[in-house]
Amino acid sequence: MNRREALARLTAITGAVAIGAELFLTGCRTSDATKRTTPFSVAELALLDEIGETIIPTTETPGAKAVGIGRFMATTATECYNDTSYAAFRSGLKRLDAASKKRHGKTFMASTPAERTALLSDLDREQRKYALDKAQPDGPHYFRLMKELTLIGYFTSEIGCTKALRYVEAPGHYDGNLPYKKGDRAFYNPSRRIGFA
Repeated sequence: MNRREALARLTAITGAVAIGAELFLTGCRTSDATKRTTPFSVAELALLDEIGETIIPTTETPGAKAVGIGRFMATTATECYNDTSYAAFRSGLKRLDAASKKRHGKTFMASTPAERTALLSDLDREQRKYALDKAQPDGPHYFRLMKELTLIGYFTSEIGCTKALRYVEAPGHYDGNLPYKKGDRAFYNPSRRIGFA
C-alpha cells in the first residue's frame, strides 16, 4: 500500500479530510537545516494530552488521552513537519495558553472541561477562517495541526480502531446496501490499518 492509498483510507475511516496530508506524502522528512534538539517537556506533553482529550473526550469509549496522544503529536510534529509547520505547532502551545488566559483568566490546564471546549471551539472557527487565506505566511494554523494529529493518532491507534470504530475481524463480503442508523460507527478492517500508536 502506498502513502496516497493509506491517506485515502484514513480519510474514509475518520470521515474527515486529513488536512496535513503532505506530512505523509512527503515521507516524514524534516529539513536538515532544522536542529530539533529541544524535546517536548513533560508539561507540554500533558498539555497536548489534555488538548487531545478535549477534542476526543472519554465517553462510552476511551478518549484521546488513553492512546497517549500527546506523545504521538510531539513525535509526529518533530519527525514529520516541515520547518514552518513545526514552528507553528511549537509556538501554538504558548498561544493556546495565552488565549485561555485572555478568555478565562487561567491556563488551559487550570480551566474546566466546559471552558476548554469553548476555547477550542473558538480556535476551530478561527483556524477555518485562517485556512481561507491562501498565502498563510506563518504556515498552517497551530490548532489545525493539533486537531489533525489528534484525529490521525486516535483513529489509527488500537483503541481507536477497535473501540471507537466497529471492529469486525473478518467482515466477509461487500454489502453496498448495508442498513445505517444515525449514530452508527464506521467499520474498522484490520487488513487496512495503517497504524501509528
